This record gives sequence, C-alpha cells and structure tokens, in this order.
Amino acid sequence: MELTTAAPRRRSATRDADGMAVASFILGLVGLLALNVVLGPVSIILAATALLKGTTRRGRAFLGLGLGVADLVVLVAFMSADNTLSWSF
Repeated sequence: MELTTAAPRRRSATRDADGMAVASFILGLVGLLALNVVLGPVSIILAATALLKGTTRRGRAFLGLGLGVADLVVLVAFMSADNTLSWSF
C-alpha cells in the first residue's frame, strides 16, 4: 500500500493582494480613532502594495489609502489645535 500526500497549496499573489487591501481598509478605519501615527502609514503602505500587486478589490484598496491619509491629516489637525506632539480627547 502506497501512501500519498497532497502537495501543499500555495497562496496566489492575487489572494495576498486582496488580503492587503482589506487590511489596509480596516487599519485605516481604526486609525481614525486610535494610534493614527502608526496605523495611517501602515494603511498607506498596504494599500499601495495591494494596488501594485494587482488586487481585485481596488475600491477597498483606494479606501484604505484615503483613510490612511485621513489618519495623518487628523493627527496634524489635532496636533496644531493643541500645540503638542500628541492629541487626546
């Protein structure tokens, strides 16, 4: 009796890019409320990488890109209003 094993399944680049697009959107959305100095740039990088890899979720990637930029704009607005390097409610 010969035992055979299935070959390991490889993840496709498109599937990885789709995951990056969704992660970019979620991190950009969360970044509006907390840790926007970290999550904003991460969201921008993930969205740009997903778009370069050819994601099928281009709208989600563009939303993540916009939310990442919005995170940084919100941070700058609150920093200039408080005249500090951080902001709080």
